[in-house]
Amino acid sequence: MKRYCLKHDYKSFVKGTKFYVVAESEFIGVKEFVLRTQDLKRRLIIDEDELNKHFLRLYGE
Repeated sequence: MKRYCLKHDYKSFVKGTKFYVVAESEFIGVKEFVLRTQDLKRRLIIDEDELNKHFLRLYGE
């Protein structure tokens, strides 16, 4: 499962919040991602541009 960390405050989430990617979809060239916080209580739906701008991919934790 892919994991991401928030680079800086975004919407109601604070910097450093960790997320799991629970779904990826692509429709006519537009990718959307559904992310869940590490405790799986909150959900965030974003596009590929927002993912690349606000999140860092975590490896090997």
